[in-house]
Amino acid sequence: MSGAIPQATDLPVLRPFRLGVRLAEPVLAPSARWGLVLAAAFALSVGIAEAQTGAGQPSIAATIWKWTPLLSQGFALNIAISFLAMAIGTALGAPLGICQISLLPPVRAGSWLTTQFFRNSPWLVLLFYCMLLLPFEIVIGTTIIPIPGWIKATVGLSLPVMANVSELVRGAIRSIPYGQWEASDALAFTRRQILWMIILPQCVKRMTPPWMNLYAILTVATPLCSIVGVDEAMNLTGDALASEARNELLVPMYGWLLLWFFVYCYPISRVTVALEKRFAVK
Repeated sequence: MSGAIPQATDLPVLRPFRLGVRLAEPVLAPSARWGLVLAAAFALSVGIAEAQTGAGQPSIAATIWKWTPLLSQGFALNIAISFLAMAIGTALGAPLGICQISLLPPVRAGSWLTTQFFRNSPWLVLLFYCMLLLPFEIVIGTTIIPIPGWIKATVGLSLPVMANVSELVRGAIRSIPYGQWEASDALAFTRRQILWMIILPQCVKRMTPPWMNLYAILTVATPLCSIVGVDEAMNLTGDALASEARNELLVPMYGWLLLWFFVYCYPISRVTVALEKRFAVK
């Protein structure tokens, strides 16, 4: 603690706290106009493809509708992967971020190195490592438990999420005015009590907007799983195109899938922006 005598204004821990700052990357905030542009582009691509459809072939709209139930199953797997990867990454990243402010140099250095390694590693490379290095099955006695590819892909995506959450937690803790640490120390709180009862509750508001932004980024990154063989929406779209063997379907099918991701992520981005404005420093 410094030798200065704390003033009344140096004890914000004793009064309601309403403060927020922007952390890490800027919030992803697509405009609704882009949704209209995507919808118009999709309609235009369908129209052009219809003009290229040969006589006797099903219409483009009917073909897309025929494959929609299958694509919806793949898209549901994308959402499930994003949920699980975000949950695992948050559960591992939160304590890792707290370790970055540890008073023990080995703990602080190790957590920092882990965070920087996974935060700056290409997501696709991590996916390949997890797909190739994790076992395909686990044998417990006479029981064989297979590990599906989508589970290994989820683990691969959770690693960069863990690193980014760690950095969010570290940044949120560092953004709390140091006067609160000094005031809490003056009130005889232990370091653990200061963290859990005073600092971390205030960090929740600061971390929520960038955390939601990270989830939106993770969701649009789940199609990477198609490269490692997971049967999610992107992979199933390719299978549908191969089954139809019609070149004019290429742009409309992928445009249809793009609209799904936009419709899912756009509300998340708007809520994120609203929370960012609400918690912004006045």
